[in-house]
Amino acid sequence: MTNMSEKPDFMSEVASDRPEVLAHYPVIHYQPIHWGEMDAFNHLNNVVYYRYSESARIGYLHALDMFDGSMVTVLAQSSCQYLHPVTYPDTLLLGVRCQRLGNTSIAMEYSYYSTAQNKIVATADAVVVRLDSDGKGKLPWTAEERARLLALEAKFGHTPEY
Repeated sequence: MTNMSEKPDFMSEVASDRPEVLAHYPVIHYQPIHWGEMDAFNHLNNVVYYRYSESARIGYLHALDMFDGSMVTVLAQSSCQYLHPVTYPDTLLLGVRCQRLGNTSIAMEYSYYSTAQNKIVATADAVVVRLDSDGKGKLPWTAEERARLLALEAKFGHTPEY
């Protein structure tokens, strides 16, 4: 486990202790479910899954030392497939990885693993586009950033398309 006292809001890590179904995801985001996130049917509200994927995505960028506040990104596309209802109490482990690394974009893939149900309860994907500092034009990933990302993914036996 990383030293959480260094980054108090940082709940993701490059983890070695994980369920087998998340073995090829380099970053795992730990997300406790809160009672107030339930909908009228006592299921985790659909909007919350997107919030969780955002937190996992930030954790992934932290793991790559790419989240220092200077990088500007926009979410171009996202979707979520709900496989099984999630209820309180539970903790989700969100596996996050790069599915495709474009010139200025990154396609992310997420698996939501329920520790109460011991299975994947949702999957999601998102495309994030990198912009220049004024947000007006796309900014390519540097060769060093690409190398860092591919090296992290390779440690967990995953090779993104690029």
